[in-house]
Amino acid sequence: MCLIVTIVLLLLSIESLLNGHFLMGLVQLLISFGFLFLLYRNIRQAQCDRTGKGCESGCSLIPWIEKVFKKK
Repeated sequence: MCLIVTIVLLLLSIESLLNGHFLMGLVQLLISFGFLFLLYRNIRQAQCDRTGKGCESGCSLIPWIEKVFKKK
């Protein structure tokens, strides 16, 4: 789902930027990067779960970003 939303928002942002709607294009671009970050985080978490390692062993993202998006 994150992949689909990322691709759609990325295409919409490129179209908005080409049409001269810079504010809308930048907002859509930031949202698409946010979903891309969530997609990357989910892939890394799945790899850690599959190998049985904890995320403290180098599978996690930057530690201060990981604290912001920590699962409960």
